[in-house]
Amino acid sequence: MERAPGPALEGGGGGGVARRSVRPAGLGGAAPPGSRQPGVETLDSPTGSHVEWCKQLIAATISSQISGSVPSDTVSRDYRVYKRPDKREIQDGHNGYHSEAEADQVALRDGNKLAQMEEAPLFPGESIKAIAKDVMYICPFMGAVSGTLTVTDFKMYFKNVERDPHFVLDVPLGVISRVEKIGVQSHGDNSCGIEIVCKDMRNLRLAYKQEEQSRLEIFENLVTQAFPLSNGLPLFAFSYKEKFPVNGWKVYDPMAEYKRQGLPNESWKISKINSTYELCDTYPTIFVVPTSVKDDDLSKVAAFRAKGRIPVLSWIHPESQATITRCSQPLVGPNDKRCKEDEKYLQTIMDANAQSHKLIIFDARQNSVADTNKAKGGGYENESAYPNAELVFLEIHNIHVMRESLRKLKEIVYPSIDEARWLSNVDSTHWLEYIRMLLAGAVRIADKIESGKTSVVVHCSDGWDRTAQLTSLAMLMLDSYYRTIKGFEALIEKEWISFGHRFAMRVGHGDDDHADADRSPIFLQFLDCVWQMTKQFPAAFEFNELFLITILDHLYSCLFGTFLYNCEQERLKEEISTKTVSLWSYINSQLDEFTNPFYVNYENHVLYPVASLNHLELWVNYYVRWNPRMRPQMPIHQNLKELLAIRAELQKKVEDLQHEAATRSISSSSDRGSSPSHSATPVRTSV
Repeated sequence: MERAPGPALEGGGGGGVARRSVRPAGLGGAAPPGSRQPGVETLDSPTGSHVEWCKQLIAATISSQISGSVPSDTVSRDYRVYKRPDKREIQDGHNGYHSEAEADQVALRDGNKLAQMEEAPLFPGESIKAIAKDVMYICPFMGAVSGTLTVTDFKMYFKNVERDPHFVLDVPLGVISRVEKIGVQSHGDNSCGIEIVCKDMRNLRLAYKQEEQSRLEIFENLVTQAFPLSNGLPLFAFSYKEKFPVNGWKVYDPMAEYKRQGLPNESWKISKINSTYELCDTYPTIFVVPTSVKDDDLSKVAAFRAKGRIPVLSWIHPESQATITRCSQPLVGPNDKRCKEDEKYLQTIMDANAQSHKLIIFDARQNSVADTNKAKGGGYENESAYPNAELVFLEIHNIHVMRESLRKLKEIVYPSIDEARWLSNVDSTHWLEYIRMLLAGAVRIADKIESGKTSVVVHCSDGWDRTAQLTSLAMLMLDSYYRTIKGFEALIEKEWISFGHRFAMRVGHGDDDHADADRSPIFLQFLDCVWQMTKQFPAAFEFNELFLITILDHLYSCLFGTFLYNCEQERLKEEISTKTVSLWSYINSQLDEFTNPFYVNYENHVLYPVASLNHLELWVNYYVRWNPRMRPQMPIHQNLKELLAIRAELQKKVEDLQHEAATRSISSSSDRGSSPSHSATPVRTSV
C-alpha cells in the first residue's frame, strides 16, 4: 500500500505501529488519491458576477490558444508537450526527420512518456471514465494552469507536468455539491467553463474549447460520476477494494460498550424489542431501557414520541448512576395530549438514580420553535404532567440556520481574506456563536450529571441532530475513554451512526439536489466543538487535528461505507459492513499518523471547556486550508511525528532505568538479608 486516502495536511504525529504514511503538505509530485496538495485547490466560490466569470473563461481559453500557461523555454526537454508535426511539414522536410515513420516513432515515444507522467493514480476498484487534454484550471491563487483532466468513478484529477514540482489537483467527486456549465463565444470559438461547487469550503473553475468530443464527455461524465445515485449508479464505496490489516467494522460492539459502562444492572436492561426495527426504524436493534418497563408500555411510549424514538440510555455515571437519556419530542400537540405510559417511563428513569429526586429535560430547541412544533402536533413535556421534571430550553437554532451560517462563512474565506474586517466578518456569520451554544449546552448536561448527580433527558425535534451533538459532547467531557482514538470512533458509531443521524440526508451523498433543504452541517459542527476542546485541553485527547480533518474529508468522499445512509436498518439492507470498507480500517492501520504526542490519560477527569467566544476560535486549518497563504510555514504534522518518536525514545529510557533500579534493589536486598526497611520504591513517571 503506497497511497493513503487521508488528507495531507499539517496535523499531529502519532504513536503506534507505523504502517502507512500520509504526505505532509508542501511536498511536490503527484498527490495520493484523497490527499490534499498545497496551492492547487480553491475554496468556495465568490459571490462575484456571472460576467466576471465569463471574462476569466475567455482570458483562460485565449491564453491556452496562444502559449499555454508556461513558456516553452522554461520546460525541460523531457517534459515538453509533444505536438505531432503536420504532414505537409514532413513532406517538405522542415521537421528534421528523414521519414514520417521516424517522426511517428518519436511522437509515440514522447507521447508515452507524457502519458505516464499525466496518468492518474488509481485505487483498487477505481476506473477512468474520461480524459481531456489542454484543460485550463483557473486557480484564484496562481492564475490559469493548463493540463490534463481525468475523471474516474471516484475523483477528478488534474495535472500539469510542465511545472516543477508537478501541479496536481485531486478532488474526490463526493465533495462536489453541484456542477454548472458556462458557455461563451470568444473570437468565433465556443469556449466552455465548468464551475464546481464543493462541500468542503472550496470551488473549482475549469475552462476548455468546446470542439472535441472528449471534452464534451468531460462534463457529462463529471455530472454522472459525481452524483451516482441520481444517475442510477452505486456509490464508489461499493467498488473500493483496498485491503487493510485492521477490520474497522469491529470498532464498535454495543454489547461490549454497555458492559464497559456496567450495564445491564438492577435498574437498566438491554432490550431487543427493536430486533426487527418494528418499534423504531431509525434506532439500532439493541438499546438500554429501565428494567421495570414492559414491552407493551414501550410500544405505547413509542407511539407518543416523534418517529417512535423513545427515551433510551446513552451513558451512566459509574458512581452516582445518573444517566444521559436521549429521545425525540413528545407528540403533545395543540391540545396538550398526555400519555400515562410516557409519564411513568420518565419517572422510572428518575427513580433509577437514588442520588436525586429530580429529572432535568434538556430541550435543545428554541422555546418559540418548540411552541411552533407543538401547534403542528409535536411539542415538549409539560411540567404539570411530569411533576418531578424540570424543562430547560437550550435555545439552539435549527438545521436551516446552521446551513445559512456555513454559507456565509464560505463567502468570507474564499478566495481571499479581508484582513481589515476579518474578525467582524467571522462574527457576522454567527458560526462561532452557534459553536458556543452547543458547547455551553453540553457543559450544562455534563455538570448536572457530575456535580448535580441528576439524570437528564435530551431531545430536540426528531432526536437525531442537536440531540446527537449534545449527548456525544457531554459524554466526551464526562468519560475519558471517548477521548482515546478507539473510544472516539465508538462514540461516533454509537451516538451518531447507530442511533440514526441522517448522514445521507444531511450530506447528500451521490445526490444532485444541491438545494435540498434537509442538508445541514450538523456533524461538522460537532467535530468543530471537539476541535475547540482539544485546543483548551491539548493533552487530554489521544487523537490529533489530522484525525478530525480526515474524518470530515471522508464524511464527503464516499470512499468508505462508514457514513453512508441514514440509519442502521438501511445499512443492514445495503450490506455496508461486507460490501464496503470502514474508515476506521484505514485510520487504525496507521495510528501513528493520528496520535497526539502530548496525550496524557486523564482517567476519571471531567473536562469543562470554557464556552465563551473569548476562548473560541475559527478552525483555520480546516475552513481556510485551501488558501496557501494561510498555511503555517513549519510542517506541524511532521514536527509532531518527530516529537512522538522522541517521546517513545524517552519512554524506553524510563523503562530501562526502572528495570535497572529494580535489579539493583533486588541485589541490594540480598546483600543486606532482604531487610524490608531498605526496599527500593519503584520509579513512577508520566510522559
